[in-house]
Amino acid sequence: MDTRVTRKKLGLKERYATMTRGLGWETSYQPMDKVFPYDKFEGIKIHDWDKWEDPFRLTMDAYWKYQGEKEKKLYAVIEAFAQNNGQLSVSDARYINALKLFIQGVTPLEYYAYRGFAHLGRHFTGEGARVATQMQAIDELRHFQTETHALSHYNKYFNGMHNSNQWFDRVWYLSVPKSFFEDALTSGPFEFLTAISFSFEYVLTNLLFVPFMSGAAHNGDLSTVTFGFSAQSDESRHMTLGIECIKFMLEQDPANVPIVQGWIDKWFWRGYRVLTLVAMMQDYMLPKRVMSWKEAWEMYGEANGGALFRDLARYGIREPLGWKQAMEEKDHLSHQAWNIFYNYCGAAAMHTWVPEDEELDWLSQKYPDTFDKLYRPRLLHYRKLQQEGKRFYNNALPMLCNTCQIPMAFTEPGDPTAICYRESTYLGQKFHFCSDGCKQVFDHEPQKFIQSWLPVHQIYQGNCFKPDVDPTAEGFDPLAAVLDWYGIQPGVDNMEFDGSPDQKNFASWTGRSV
Repeated sequence: MDTRVTRKKLGLKERYATMTRGLGWETSYQPMDKVFPYDKFEGIKIHDWDKWEDPFRLTMDAYWKYQGEKEKKLYAVIEAFAQNNGQLSVSDARYINALKLFIQGVTPLEYYAYRGFAHLGRHFTGEGARVATQMQAIDELRHFQTETHALSHYNKYFNGMHNSNQWFDRVWYLSVPKSFFEDALTSGPFEFLTAISFSFEYVLTNLLFVPFMSGAAHNGDLSTVTFGFSAQSDESRHMTLGIECIKFMLEQDPANVPIVQGWIDKWFWRGYRVLTLVAMMQDYMLPKRVMSWKEAWEMYGEANGGALFRDLARYGIREPLGWKQAMEEKDHLSHQAWNIFYNYCGAAAMHTWVPEDEELDWLSQKYPDTFDKLYRPRLLHYRKLQQEGKRFYNNALPMLCNTCQIPMAFTEPGDPTAICYRESTYLGQKFHFCSDGCKQVFDHEPQKFIQSWLPVHQIYQGNCFKPDVDPTAEGFDPLAAVLDWYGIQPGVDNMEFDGSPDQKNFASWTGRSV
């Protein structure tokens, strides 16, 4: 009879090493460089992958248990919200437009992130980095699903959500976040980590999730708050991965420092420009406001980001280019963005409006040096035109920045009365930019950005009409044809909020006067 051998139970650290690092091996039929070709061509030098520190020591079985518990709680709340007609408890139907912007422009990015991290999980040489990025890939896919499920309830009752996947591929303002992520996806693996895990997740993500979820709570949207909390607990892991990735590269070789600094410069500015949509949402689209964009930027951008870059200074990393301009623009960004959307909401998939008097007063209080002088008069002028039956819509096509793809409406640093224009010439063609930051990004890799799919250019080239449309026909209406190609219902999904079906329906359901 064999003597039973008592095996020593592995400790947490040993078990984690066995279930992650122990899954790797050196290839024999093909050289390692051929099996993992992507982590060298950017010029980043990695001498010892074992120096990679895993910020969260999660094995796959622990991960599923942890996320499974979160899923049970999340879907219980979503189901209760739906059964109790939670859509009637929101503060105002205007608030739903913030959710439209979220499902149109943010939720698809979660799927893009899933694709990017899944690619990294296959192609990094180091086992620790592969496991970390695979975990995040699963997180991002889960976020896409939970956000879609939570917001789908509103699609039953409000317009502007029914076609979000097609809009993400076609509609002009959604090319802003789409181009950001497609730029990242088509970069190398270390640049992707710098773009998404560091610049966006670590430096900028709190400016998206924290104010948005706080705003949802104040406006009675329990469903959105719940998926936000569920996602934010993952974001802490993602942020830690971002800082670990940066420090790992910087500690491996001094030659990595200038490469990483260049990526930080680029991706800070690109991410900051995407957050233009968040600034607008925060100041103008929440009937019950929590904090202004300026306050959020000072708290999560200047304070947290400033401390981060002071910490990284010991590696030779400085604040990104554009940092000081972003601090100056905090007084202007949201107002200039709302003006763009007010002008062009006839070609958008959401409504806009002139804020009510108490909301204008709130903006005056939060922006005492700029709002009354520069932005209140314009909004009051729009209100006067609307009251006269002349609601203003800009039916011309704007010039777009070739990098961030936002219409050229931002102002010169130091002069908020002058529109900022920059241009570069490449291969005999001129390219236009909204800022020094966007011009610098283009000038560093013009071969990439000359391929940008700019919506306005595509419309002029006739690429945004359905195949059976004849632009030469008598009475042809190009805007109507573009909206038909978009899949937007004029006056239902878009245009002025006052008098819209969303406003009338919500007033009828809740017994409020229009």
